[in-house]
Amino acid sequence: MTATPATAVADSKEPAPDKGLIERLLSPIADVHRGEATSALLMTGTMFFLLYGYYLLKTAREGFILSEGGAEVKSYSSAGQAVMLLALVPAYGALASRVNRVQLIQWVTLFFASNLLLFLLALENGLRVGIVFFLWVGIFNVMVIAQFWGFAADLYREDQGKRLFPLLGVGSSLGAWVGSIRAGQIVSSQGTSRLLIGGAALLVLCVVLARVANGITARSPKAKAVVDQKLEGGPSGFSMLLSDRYLTLMALLVLLLNVVNTSGEYLFGKYVVNAAIAAHGGGPEGEAARQQFIGETYSSYFGWVNLIGFLLQMFVVSRVFKFLGVARALFIHPIVAMLGYLGMLLAPSFAFIRWVKIADNSLDYSLGNTTKQALWLPTSREAKYKAKQAVDSFCQRAGDVLQAGVVYTGELTGLSITGFAAINVACVVGWLAVARGLNHKLHDRAVAGGRAEL
Repeated sequence: MTATPATAVADSKEPAPDKGLIERLLSPIADVHRGEATSALLMTGTMFFLLYGYYLLKTAREGFILSEGGAEVKSYSSAGQAVMLLALVPAYGALASRVNRVQLIQWVTLFFASNLLLFLLALENGLRVGIVFFLWVGIFNVMVIAQFWGFAADLYREDQGKRLFPLLGVGSSLGAWVGSIRAGQIVSSQGTSRLLIGGAALLVLCVVLARVANGITARSPKAKAVVDQKLEGGPSGFSMLLSDRYLTLMALLVLLLNVVNTSGEYLFGKYVVNAAIAAHGGGPEGEAARQQFIGETYSSYFGWVNLIGFLLQMFVVSRVFKFLGVARALFIHPIVAMLGYLGMLLAPSFAFIRWVKIADNSLDYSLGNTTKQALWLPTSREAKYKAKQAVDSFCQRAGDVLQAGVVYTGELTGLSITGFAAINVACVVGWLAVARGLNHKLHDRAVAGGRAEL
């Protein structure tokens, strides 16, 4: 039987790469080759501090929004983010075509860091910031984290990214875990507003680390030309999604995944609010106590999610990539979600939804996230910044809009918890169909390019 080009590449025997001490120490996590360790560790550190800061801000967000408006307001506020991103995504693409990649990372990240100072001033003046801060964190999350992963996909070749992204994911998972634990300590000892100061400082640190990593890649004249190169003007991120079926499938993947995830978050948030009211009453005199209760509960929840996610990232992800590949890894998360929500149909309870969400989110933040980021490795530079922003920001928040519609309709019609679980089961079926389509597209691209399949 004649081997396909992709199979021939995969089956070729290459000499084992030369590795130094650091590369050998990192080998249980990722296959780092000589000369890659410095850049990979800098980007791992960047992801660590980025997610550390995000979880400080995310914990503050939950305290503000749930104590002021409840789980329903939290769900409905997501729709506002999608509307705002309709303008922000094209603006980001326009900026990306006028500056080089490190300038793009620097100015966008520092802009978001400066916004936190404005929120602190508002809090000091007694203003209620719950809904506005919720909108802001949702936009910050998708835009800033997406651009750092796009930057990583631009730094590394396709074969490098497949090997090194699990290591970057370890930094991301560890930062999320440490940030969630530290957030609970800060809320208990210093109050929720103190989280905003830490978040701003960590964003500045991420900019510094990214600049250093970028500089390392510019040591040769050829590499410096790529580093300094601006993106082509060309089509917008939204136009790229409509014209490329591979990008369209990635948009649908993010859309469906987010509908499933945020529906589960809504159910969990509703349980937490009810518990806070039961413990501290529903009046204004108990607002501070409810805010602290919610903050500490979510800190514990995030801690479990991120601890398990970190362990998966540390010991499982690179091995899944090595033995199954990125394409097959796409099926693991939706299968687990399917089993969880089928279980909710049979035995709905607070304890069960808590562990379903812990399993769902820990997979999402480890294997699921690394797999989604690796899907961008075979795309163009323009797609890594422009189309990625459209997918990771607008499509994710569009999923929130759909989920908000589900919540509104469900509350209006008195839909039960098992009813929401049944809707999630239907969405997971679509999620699996999209994963199958992406699997075929990755195979076709590998064959056409004469290279090993991701």
